[in-house]
Amino acid sequence: MKPTAGAPLSERLAHRLGGAGPPVVFANGGMMSYPAWEPVAAALRDDHATLLFDFRGQLLSPGEPPADLAGLADDLAALLDAVGWESAHVVGTSFGALVALTLAARSPERVRSLLLATVMDRATPAFDREAAALRERLAGIARGGDREAFYDLLVAGVYSEGHRAAEAATLAARRRHVGALPLAWFAGLDRLLAAIEGFDLTAGLSAVRCPACVVVAEADRVMDPARSRALAAALGAELAVHPTAGHALVNEDPIWLAATCRGFLARAEEMSP
Repeated sequence: MKPTAGAPLSERLAHRLGGAGPPVVFANGGMMSYPAWEPVAAALRDDHATLLFDFRGQLLSPGEPPADLAGLADDLAALLDAVGWESAHVVGTSFGALVALTLAARSPERVRSLLLATVMDRATPAFDREAAALRERLAGIARGGDREAFYDLLVAGVYSEGHRAAEAATLAARRRHVGALPLAWFAGLDRLLAAIEGFDLTAGLSAVRCPACVVVAEADRVMDPARSRALAAALGAELAVHPTAGHALVNEDPIWLAATCRGFLARAEEMSP
């Protein structure tokens, strides 16, 4: 569904519903748009209802995003209300996993289970340095800087070395696409990065009551795998590890991630009252 100017917030979040069965919502990483989830969501649609969406400030939901994770979690809750879902399983990666955790801590009744990929419990100094460097580049783009050079920086950080070598042609083609994105996308990304500056979710983790699975990408250079494991331990969560993928696991190995989601959701649904 495309957003319409002047419509309620929940209608201005671009989204797509499909399938039937237990509800599963997919929460994007900060630089994603929801079509990137399609290979994972398609593998679940035979027996699950799926909801894909873009947060405010992302490509298909242009507009000013909330200033913090609590506001972004409220947006997700509003979207669940709009589609008539009292609760859902939430699959999130990176930025979206942070929002999912925030929603589960603030409104446990809305979240049936959490599958959290490439995420950590709190920001590290290295994460904050890299985020600040990205925001500096984004400020340069607002002044007319090179958009494709920004993409080169992203590719070096989010993809594993093996994926960059194997998919060099595909990544080169995407470079041109990113260079053609509107300035609003870069401005939205800057505001989303500001919303997670120095994040620390450790104090709220004890309020998360649902089954959880934390997915670690061993070559993740954005979210420290050691802090991902700390998050799993704090939640009493299952731990799944991809041995070679980088931060962009959703793109690097969607087949593996879909199988991991399917297995975890089956176990989580067995635990539901």
